[in-house]
Amino acid sequence: MKKLTILFLFTLYLTSCSSNKKIIEKPIIFDAQRTNLTKEYLLDRYGIQQDNVEITPKMIVLHWTVIPSMQRTFDVFNPPTLPDWRPDINSVSGLNVSSQFLVDRDGTIYQLLPETTMARHVIGLNHCAIGIENVGGTDDLPLTDAQLKSNIWLVKYLSKKYAIDYLIGHYEYTLFEKHPLWLEKDDSYRTKKDDPGKEFMLKVRNATKKLNFKPLPTN
Repeated sequence: MKKLTILFLFTLYLTSCSSNKKIIEKPIIFDAQRTNLTKEYLLDRYGIQQDNVEITPKMIVLHWTVIPSMQRTFDVFNPPTLPDWRPDINSVSGLNVSSQFLVDRDGTIYQLLPETTMARHVIGLNHCAIGIENVGGTDDLPLTDAQLKSNIWLVKYLSKKYAIDYLIGHYEYTLFEKHPLWLEKDDSYRTKKDDPGKEFMLKVRNATKKLNFKPLPTN
């Protein structure tokens, strides 16, 4: 009971935090090569053929980077093509991973891509998902309270702009395998994820209950 009370009070505190957040534009390279790779990804993975790389956001996916700094994370996301150390997903597509938003450990929010431009961050759902990456996520660098507040703010901000149906942690993505939003063609293409941690997701969900997101599918 005491633990639940502390969690409830902490949620109230987060909910009451100032809404005066600033989003800093820090665009990654999105040249002709990345554009073409994104179009190819949409067609090859999802069967979506279109002349642009636009998505209709229906979902927000929270992540952690397991990279210790914002700049190092940015440097990983910035090139259009995957680095050599990602052979596990390079055989599927050469398109580099990225996300629309990146939250530093002090809570600073960086926007890497327009919200309606597709980023490669979650198997099966990139065509409808806005990604929020959080710097850190290791035992030595757990996600911070400042990041938590910024994620809560971003979820509320994005939900006012778009018809967001689902809020998920990356570790929950396979729950959508039989859902109409799931479009991945390859049944063998999966990666095991545990980000951004169950406790982090619980706190974000408790602070955004009033947004009435749909419940997650159950397999």
